[in-house]
Amino acid sequence: MAELREYLPKLPFWDSLGEEEKVFVRRNAGIRRAAAGQLIYSSDCACVGLVYVISGKLRIYSLSSEGREITLFTICGGDSSVLSASCVVEKISFDAHMVAETDSELLIVNAEAMAALTQGNIHARCFLFERAAEDFASVMRTMESILFSGFDSRLASFLTAECERTGSRVLPLTRSRIAEQVNSAREVVTRMLKRFSAEGLVETGRGTVTVLDLEGLKKYIR
Repeated sequence: MAELREYLPKLPFWDSLGEEEKVFVRRNAGIRRAAAGQLIYSSDCACVGLVYVISGKLRIYSLSSEGREITLFTICGGDSSVLSASCVVEKISFDAHMVAETDSELLIVNAEAMAALTQGNIHARCFLFERAAEDFASVMRTMESILFSGFDSRLASFLTAECERTGSRVLPLTRSRIAEQVNSAREVVTRMLKRFSAEGLVETGRGTVTVLDLEGLKKYIR
């Protein structure tokens, strides 16, 4: 319980709750640890509720009719998502799945509690709809990138973002993992990495990509 009390105040709407509401949330929230690769939520499963990432990284993706995974966006420590609370936000009708990209620690407020809060607290309700809008904005940015950006720009943007996220230029990424993240084929990733390597922008190793020239890589982003 002490651990839960430490993280509940990090919820954006926490300070707007009354004391009884806070007690109610404490009784209906929990800390969950997820190993890398573990499925957190699927549109085929029961509604989970609000997911707040304490640490780690989650990937939200959709499946094509051929079974291909299309990464929509990712969330990291300090971020939250309500796509796993589709039963709370009635207007959400989206075939999305959520998986732990790395070992992660999550704070989850169950769906029933979130539904009750949004009925009785305008601040919680506003947060829920604002968060839903942000999630869908992320989906739209991904779709725009796939439709209108060249693959060199998409790969450069992803590698740059990973450097900024991790604070390191040595990225533990396989070509398959990169392909999964940028919605492309492994072979296409391999060819582009070879091009970047020939230009002195990156160096590839077994399961790693080292960014040698971050500013040069950024020039590809458009």
